[in-house]
Amino acid sequence: MRISSEQQMIGFGKKIAAELKGGDVVLLYGELGAGKTTLTKGIAARLGIKKNIVSPTFTLMQVYKISNIKYQISNLVHIDTYRLKDEKQLYEIGAEDYIGDSETVCVIEWPEKLGGLLEGKRVKKVFIEVEGGGRKVEIN
Repeated sequence: MRISSEQQMIGFGKKIAAELKGGDVVLLYGELGAGKTTLTKGIAARLGIKKNIVSPTFTLMQVYKISNIKYQISNLVHIDTYRLKDEKQLYEIGAEDYIGDSETVCVIEWPEKLGGLLEGKRVKKVFIEVEGGGRKVEIN
């Protein structure tokens, strides 16, 4: 799919969110500035989160409470592993408590460092590629 604006990327995130259930893990692949956090804003908006969504590059993990009972999801957890040295640091911040939890949806940027934390989890992979002035997005 071709995305040519920030609004389209947010809309695409909303479409992804419409299919998510508690326990789902969305893995976002793409270079710096590809639109991973923008896509996450769309997911959050669809789930009823009003807070401003920012990349958790420095905080590593951000937990957003969901109060919309329409979804049987209590948390959206946004994780950015860009600065992590190894998977051990994810345990140090408590990520394993959320990844795959039946009341939580996790969105993970730079998931290459996750290793064993994803075993047995329901995973949706989203690949974002910068192409000209837009983005090419694929879901596996």
